[in-house]
Amino acid sequence: MSHSQNPQDEQAQNGSKFSHLPLSTSGPLECALKGTVLLNHPYFNKGSAFTKEERRDFALHGLLPPHIQSLEQQVQRAYEQYCSQPNDLAKNTFMTSMKEQNEVLFYRCSLHTKEGEAIQNYSRLFRRPEGVFLNINDMDSVKRDLAQWGKPEDIDYIVVTDGEEILGIGDQGCGGILISIAKLVLMTICGGIHPNRVLPVVLDCGTNNEELLKDDLYLGLRQKRVRGEKYDEFVETFVKAARELYPRAYIHFEDFGLDNARRLLERYRPQIPCFNDDVQGTGCVTLAAIMAGLHISKQKLSDIRMVVFGAGTAGVGIADHVRDAIAADADISPEEAGKQIWLIDKPGLLTTKSESLSDAQKKYAKSHDDWADKKTDLLAMIKEVKPHILVGTSTKPKSFTEEVVREMAKHVERPIILPLSNPTKLHEAVPEDLLNWTDGKALVATGSPFDPVKGPWGNDGKEIEIEVAECNNSVVFPGIGLGSVLSRANRVTDKMLMAASKGVAEMGPALKDDTAPLLPGVDVVRDVSVRVARRVILAAMEEGVVEEEDVPTKEEDLDEWIREQMWDPVYRPLKYVEGNKASRGAKGDLRVLGNPNDVE
Repeated sequence: MSHSQNPQDEQAQNGSKFSHLPLSTSGPLECALKGTVLLNHPYFNKGSAFTKEERRDFALHGLLPPHIQSLEQQVQRAYEQYCSQPNDLAKNTFMTSMKEQNEVLFYRCSLHTKEGEAIQNYSRLFRRPEGVFLNINDMDSVKRDLAQWGKPEDIDYIVVTDGEEILGIGDQGCGGILISIAKLVLMTICGGIHPNRVLPVVLDCGTNNEELLKDDLYLGLRQKRVRGEKYDEFVETFVKAARELYPRAYIHFEDFGLDNARRLLERYRPQIPCFNDDVQGTGCVTLAAIMAGLHISKQKLSDIRMVVFGAGTAGVGIADHVRDAIAADADISPEEAGKQIWLIDKPGLLTTKSESLSDAQKKYAKSHDDWADKKTDLLAMIKEVKPHILVGTSTKPKSFTEEVVREMAKHVERPIILPLSNPTKLHEAVPEDLLNWTDGKALVATGSPFDPVKGPWGNDGKEIEIEVAECNNSVVFPGIGLGSVLSRANRVTDKMLMAASKGVAEMGPALKDDTAPLLPGVDVVRDVSVRVARRVILAAMEEGVVEEEDVPTKEEDLDEWIREQMWDPVYRPLKYVEGNKASRGAKGDLRVLGNPNDVE
């Protein structure tokens, strides 16, 4: 979206009937800062891109080189500097420095950075705090600490973690704040949530990471993780304070431990608008891939049988979403729909006699008496169940063997096979093998990106190329959050999540060409987020959970309404206002005026 210097011209160009909205991204930003104070403010700073008029109005002459650059030129220079960094950690540090200097440039440059190594080295790289650090040993201060971040209407989106189960690197203690920050960066890039209306939070409950506990530079609590009643009290204190201080905010739980993620979600879902990407996001995007695959195979959800290999948080989350979709499609109870899903873990099929089943797993446990005399390893289950869909969340590499896949293909014309374990080395199978073993008939989506696969699967043995979809949560969770924030939904219901999956599936390239990927890629993620947000809002309206009064009811108006409120990394013209005359909140931007006491 381009922005002209004249807001009236701009409004005429984009033709938006919604530029009056509080979160509208059209028009100038009011600013009470000048000179070096302005240049040191990352939200307002444009560096070499300040216009001639802005340099005059904001006393910037002599503080900048005379040549005025465009944002595109700045991006080119920054990207060259980024590429020159020696490793991923250095690249991440470079991007962090850019974010502290110029937010628009940072978001414009941000595509995919690897935050894992930076999180592991958080205490050694620490330069300045960002976000809220809450201490389990100081619960009385939680509300006070959260209150420093604005007024009730200032925060739309909170990401909170306790840093226990970060993908690929495990327990990182207070370093988990970077995963909250990274998730919010994705929300802005992919979903257009205003970057200055978000709040990253870490709940410091200690750490069981011995390396951190022995590290003299570690900045978090130097104690083992707190469990049980005190932990629950801490989370409750945070949630209660966040809701009291920022009643419009959507709370996103991220990278909590396996024992807590689902339990906390189920506790708070009926009360507040909240979401857990590990539990719900993976389920939503996987259901979208399945929906797209069934469109190609011309089957109904109500008719499918599914085997999930790996019955942890992700596997059960996927099962839950597919079960609910089957129930809705067939107009049956979730309990009845669950009979079409089989979960397999390390000991084999989950049955009523399996040990240490969680409440979530028990819903899928099959009668022990029915399976007591049968083998329940993966191959045996494929032979017995004859599934249409095989999902892998086991982290057991190469477990989808040629024998397993060929057995599945005997009974299903277009098997849907989804090896989702991450990273790539833990995938249950690679797309090339899956397509070769099924003569190109398998409909495949993976948990990591893979190159297209070529093979003699066209008419008369002609070589064709099949693109493989990546089940990337980034195509679904931003749209769910965006739709929930804009509609001010007071809860995130199952129907809203199912609508999100349908929104993603509708944009799957494979619906028009079955050699294309089942799911849209991150290259069109903002368009996908608009579609998902639309579907989520419409479902929320049907559910009666929308609190925003001015939501359009026509779909064509709704898309424009959504886009007008999505923040874009472009330089908006600055309008100088004196600090004592300015009114807070122009176009919904927190910190929009800066601190009047800093005006030079």
